[in-house]
Amino acid sequence: MTSPTLFVSGASGHLGRLVIAALQSRGYDGKIIAGTRDPSKLADLKGVEVRKADFTDKAGLITALAGADKLLIISTDQIGTRLAGQVVAIEAAKAAGIKEIAYTSMPNPEAPSAITFAPEHFGTEEAIKASGIPYTILRMNWYTHNLLGALPNALAFGQWYTSVGDGKVNYVTREDCAKAAAGALLTTASNQTYTVSGPAALSATEIAALASAAAGKSLAVVNVSDEQLAAGAKAAGVPDFVIEHFIVAFDRNTREGKADVTTNAVETLWGTKPVSVAEFFKANAAALSAPPAPAAAAH
Repeated sequence: MTSPTLFVSGASGHLGRLVIAALQSRGYDGKIIAGTRDPSKLADLKGVEVRKADFTDKAGLITALAGADKLLIISTDQIGTRLAGQVVAIEAAKAAGIKEIAYTSMPNPEAPSAITFAPEHFGTEEAIKASGIPYTILRMNWYTHNLLGALPNALAFGQWYTSVGDGKVNYVTREDCAKAAAGALLTTASNQTYTVSGPAALSATEIAALASAAAGKSLAVVNVSDEQLAAGAKAAGVPDFVIEHFIVAFDRNTREGKADVTTNAVETLWGTKPVSVAEFFKANAAALSAPPAPAAAAH
């Protein structure tokens, strides 16, 4: 039996490249198509066919999907407008005869949610279900890599300001998310929704202790209100968009328990256990100890 042809959208992004690498690591013998808005960004990618795939061009997307059996829709970075494009991708998939869809969503996107872009994820999930195409929804918890954005500065000054309170996050590495997505493509879709998480949900205090041990620096958690967190970030020069849509929203979401989800999805879909925050910090100790840098947007 011929192996199905797999189409990975957003293939030039970090996650997309890792999904393709995971598939190739398993020696996948079927055809892999890498879709991207800018094919030139994938000139270095070997063993795949690269096709232009623009979610704003339905006709072009139908052509790009020709011959593919399974489609992985990696949520785009067009926050605020991506729902429309992702719905176009679903419609194009149906028109092109795609037999299965997998989609990278977020944990607990149902309303109410502190995350301003949660409706885009939930809307995409609902559109996939309405299409009638067999699906696998992959609700990826927040990337462990995000901690490398905030913690080096916090470690440099010895204090981590947050409004998460006692809330916990089950951080998961981007690599483990990619493995879960690749695993979903390698199995038969059965209309299931998985939350993809690391091995354990951790509080800010627990994360600070692990970061401190890995970096060899003390780090105290300073609990503040959402308003104080926003004011401090603004004083530090963080853009209002980042403060509203990421920093404060993510902390509030954590405080409300929406990221405190532990599953065995990585092991179920890929067969390996996910990397813990402690293991990640040990492997990235140098990055944790990096000099202070301007704040960056979270995932």
